[in-house]
Amino acid sequence: MPLFAYKALSADGSVTTGEIDAADRPEALRLLDRKGLQPLNLKETVHAMPAVKKANGKAKSGESLRVKTKATSKEAPIPDGPIKLKRQEVVLFTEELSDMLGAGLQLEPALKSMESRQELGNLKAVSYKLRQIVRDGVNFSAALKKVSPSFGPLYCSLAAAGEASGALDTILKRQAHYLKTLAELQARLILAMIYPAFLVLAGIGVSIIFITVLIPQLTALIESSGGKMPLGAAILIAVSDFLGKWWIIILITLAAIFIFFKAWKDNEANQPVWDRMKLRLPLIGRIITSRFFVQFLETMANLVSNGLPLLRALELSRDATQNLSLRSDLNMVIDQVGDGRSFSKALIRNGAFPPLLIDIISVGEQTGKIDHSLRRAAERYDKELDKDLQRIMALIMPTVLIIMASLIGTMAYLMITAIFQTIANLGK
Repeated sequence: MPLFAYKALSADGSVTTGEIDAADRPEALRLLDRKGLQPLNLKETVHAMPAVKKANGKAKSGESLRVKTKATSKEAPIPDGPIKLKRQEVVLFTEELSDMLGAGLQLEPALKSMESRQELGNLKAVSYKLRQIVRDGVNFSAALKKVSPSFGPLYCSLAAAGEASGALDTILKRQAHYLKTLAELQARLILAMIYPAFLVLAGIGVSIIFITVLIPQLTALIESSGGKMPLGAAILIAVSDFLGKWWIIILITLAAIFIFFKAWKDNEANQPVWDRMKLRLPLIGRIITSRFFVQFLETMANLVSNGLPLLRALELSRDATQNLSLRSDLNMVIDQVGDGRSFSKALIRNGAFPPLLIDIISVGEQTGKIDHSLRRAAERYDKELDKDLQRIMALIMPTVLIIMASLIGTMAYLMITAIFQTIANLGK
């Protein structure tokens, strides 16, 4: 087994040296961690020789001190493979790490502090794995991809941008704000959909009663009267018969359409087309576009303000963009900026960016404070995004009410009309 010489910082701040037996370098680092030592230097010396016999429980003079430790920790075991996190855990991890980095801690000590949390759980395991990978020289963004799929491509791309610009704490803080906003939006959406969901369920229940009970009774009444079938009753009976006869086929067809659409959407060759279609959807497309502008402008402002060249900032912002249609537009802008055009002129030639955004960026280019202009534009579009979300939330309930009222009202009107016509026929 190899022998590693180490120089480490102990918990009380003193520097200690020694040697440790371990299978490899990562194992040696883990053993030092369990002893509460922060390694400053670790290198392999020679392969360990058989243990030297000791007399009276003490090592002979000149014998090298070898540290042999056994895992005695009572903490929860670290799971193998990627670790899945809940959204609340991702938000908590991001907030705590951004606060520590903003306070001046380096990445590895910050992860070490998070690893020492009293609360057991996935965050402790994620912090431990991240620190081990980062310590071996891997970038933080690449370590995120290896440790957990819950961070997602966007999160990892923004972390890479933060590493490149030296503003990882700012990027993570904004990402935490974005994740919290998204969670709040989903919570508000769920609360807003509770009442409409009850209305939909009630409407479905009333429709089933109409089709299975009331319409058959109405049909029997009309046939017993011997009168002419009213138009409203004929429509209801035809719809009821069709649904009663073909409901299984209808369900299978809808399921097949859904599966086919999902397979088509998930195909990488169709991804650009689907991303372009999403941008053209009513209401939803505007939300996606506004969210892109906010993310793009905030990322650009952070990168430029931390000294990155404009072209490199554009490339990192493009990598953080998930919509392939919008990424294609950014590729065109990057090519034109690389050819020597100004940022605002490249946006004008692209034609996919709004005039107001171009005007704000043009002012920043003229004043030499493009980062301030980008941040001001991001704040403006953030407000527009919030207004759009509130507008959609306000439209959900009346839309559901109108649809359900129209459906139930139409069925009730046709049935009442058929009943009155039947009674009139009986009176003749």
